[in-house]
Amino acid sequence: MLSWSLLATSLFVAVEVTAGLRSHSLALLSDAGHNATDALALLLAWVGVWFQDRPADHVKTFGYQRAGVLVAFVNALTLLGLSGWIFVEAYQRMRNPEAVQPAVMIGVAILGLLLNGGIMMGLNQARHNDLNIRSAFIHMLGDLLGSAAIVVGGAVIYFTGLLQIDTVLSAVIAALIVYTAWDVTKESLNILLEGLPRGLSLHDVETALAGVAGVLDVHDLHIWSLGSNSRAMSCHVVIEDLPPSESDTILRRITAVLEHDFQIGHSTVQFEHVGCVVSREGCVIAVGPAHGHAHHHH
Repeated sequence: MLSWSLLATSLFVAVEVTAGLRSHSLALLSDAGHNATDALALLLAWVGVWFQDRPADHVKTFGYQRAGVLVAFVNALTLLGLSGWIFVEAYQRMRNPEAVQPAVMIGVAILGLLLNGGIMMGLNQARHNDLNIRSAFIHMLGDLLGSAAIVVGGAVIYFTGLLQIDTVLSAVIAALIVYTAWDVTKESLNILLEGLPRGLSLHDVETALAGVAGVLDVHDLHIWSLGSNSRAMSCHVVIEDLPPSESDTILRRITAVLEHDFQIGHSTVQFEHVGCVVSREGCVIAVGPAHGHAHHHH
């Protein structure tokens, strides 16, 4: 699906650039820019999907799940740069409007509507669980709106001769680009900076873990995203001084809660025993090297 969409979008960009230059329409050119970044979005989504499925190796121990996220981030930055260019160009045009050919605008925009509508129907199923495909879908939606606006604008220019409409449209398209890019930039940057996954609250996870039978305290809790749809967590859990066969049951309960309630698949739990805190001398020998740092209870 992605490769077909990519091919169709790339061809359409070529058509739009040619038509935009011929008809002097900045709206068509800016929409071509928008579509070009979409072709890029599709390409990157395709590369991202390919990378995410590659197995882990000795160096990339988590596999390549971040590749797709990095790709989404670069893509969003490109979009922001492009919209800056459109704003500057639109400002120049406002001061001295150029004659445009509305018939060409309308024709090309209708073609755009059909193309983007088709691609969106194709991407609709996959978009709910992947940041990259979601970003490609949002791009297509933006394009669809852009094309619709150009059809309307072209008609208005045709009947009234108001050339500024073209400029206003291109500014609106640029604003649309900024809006879509901002969200993707924010979410991908959050993943790259090991931020808390969207929709999770640290406090909720902490409360849920503290509620597991046998758990006395939870600290040093870290949750982050590996890719756009896999989460990891590590924490220290204080339990009573139990034999490993019993602490194993607690560990299983913890893992179940994490997977079931928070969709956290990778978890690393380090147990600490309450015996430690009570008798300081015994603790140094028992836990010293494995423990690595002093207690800090929240």
